[in-house]
Amino acid sequence: MTKAAATRLGVIAALVVLAADQASKYWILHVLDLPELHQVVLLPVLNLTMVWNQGVTFGLLTGLGSWSHFVLAAIALLVVAALVVWLRRADNPVAALAIGAIAGGAVGNVIDRLRYGAVVDFIHAHIGDWSWYVFNVADAAIVCGVAALILEGQLLRRSRHKVKHPA
Repeated sequence: MTKAAATRLGVIAALVVLAADQASKYWILHVLDLPELHQVVLLPVLNLTMVWNQGVTFGLLTGLGSWSHFVLAAIALLVVAALVVWLRRADNPVAALAIGAIAGGAVGNVIDRLRYGAVVDFIHAHIGDWSWYVFNVADAAIVCGVAALILEGQLLRRSRHKVKHPA
């Protein structure tokens, strides 16, 4: 795959993730009105639970003061800029899709920070007393993108190792 084709694929992935993230948040806030309902039980292991995350992953850095959402948004935009550079260098579809998913998710959360001063989180998975942090579509895309990059990196390393050292 050419770098130009990989870049296009990554941009498309970013736009799809961004659109899905923002559409889901619009639906949660303005159609379902989850801030009013607080929680909707979908399955015994899955709820929609309204959380305004003012920090970063898992609510870290929530105590940075009234400017924290601007600071965190600026940091995220710097990360997105670095991802764009990385995407332009990508030459395979897995890396391009993963980088695009991460960038699209990051931009989705930046939009929340600038619009609301916090990120809209609402997906709550749990089993019995075990409960995962509440997250959103952007967060899921970021986590899946990072996992794909790690797996892709491991597979590339193994294939290069086999070429250098045939069995």
